[in-house]
Amino acid sequence: MMQKKKKNQDEKLEDTFLIKEEASTDEDYGFYPFNRPIGEYIRNGVVCIDKPSGPTSHEVVVWVRKILEINKTGHAGTLDPKVTGVLPVLIENATKLVIFLQTSEKEYVALMRLHSDTNEKAIEEAFNLFKGKIYQRPPLKSAVKKRIRIREIYETEILEIDGRDVLFRVRTEAGTYIRKLCSDLGEVIGTGAHMQELRRTKTGVFKESDAFTLQELLDAYKIYKETGDETFLRKIIQPMEIAVRDVKKIVVKDTAVDAICHGADLSARGVCYVQKDVKKGDTVAIFTLKNEIVALGKALVSAEDIYRAKSGIMVETNRVIMERGAYPKVWKST
Repeated sequence: MMQKKKKNQDEKLEDTFLIKEEASTDEDYGFYPFNRPIGEYIRNGVVCIDKPSGPTSHEVVVWVRKILEINKTGHAGTLDPKVTGVLPVLIENATKLVIFLQTSEKEYVALMRLHSDTNEKAIEEAFNLFKGKIYQRPPLKSAVKKRIRIREIYETEILEIDGRDVLFRVRTEAGTYIRKLCSDLGEVIGTGAHMQELRRTKTGVFKESDAFTLQELLDAYKIYKETGDETFLRKIIQPMEIAVRDVKKIVVKDTAVDAICHGADLSARGVCYVQKDVKKGDTVAIFTLKNEIVALGKALVSAEDIYRAKSGIMVETNRVIMERGAYPKVWKST
């Protein structure tokens, strides 16, 4: 039975990765992400908050910090005070992934109110024009420079039209202003329009179904502190590795980990597995054999070239995530 299970795991691995070299991992170092001791689990975690209307994103992040009695938190993309929905909050060491998550695609459900009556055909035709790359000038209230930028609308869907109210879903590149999109749609329709309500339903891999309220986080932490029961807290907080679930992966030997943690680039000799669809120039996530994220980097060659290479630098390390000392040093400094 165990042999059959291992065979199935090996076949699944081969479907996704090119196996450059088989290797084992030392159980004395590092942790499988879901098995981290609770202190380490929190420090390397992310909690997806269902932001309520009213507070700023910064206030929500501060409340998470106070609830969990920690020193550092960061969020993945600002929401205006009245906007609700998905706000991933990264904790302590996981804040190193903030820049990555801020650039991930977003999805919203918005209620747009037209300023005068029109027909549904005019509305649908306008939405069809706002797909693909568009030009946008940030609204006056935004904190960025008011220069025209190019942003991409990946998908739009009209959910309901009720008189002058238009409910729609939109999937966009990061940095797209939905308030401005509503205004621009109104101009094209010819009626004028403004954004009445907005809810973010997705940021990167985080969806509404992953989100919890601040009260739920507070209750889970109180249960843990008062009873020692970690169950609810571990359900609400997820390992930071979840945030890079969709990033192409390269798995390395234990002996390569500490050097990368000190900023070294990844050489061919450190690679165990490489995801088959890695292409030159791709952003890749470097993982340990325990599925811990070590760093983010840029692939200098394709998966096939990594698989065949005997030496040389395969990935340029751009962002170290894992803390130094998690794995033993086996390299010599110069």
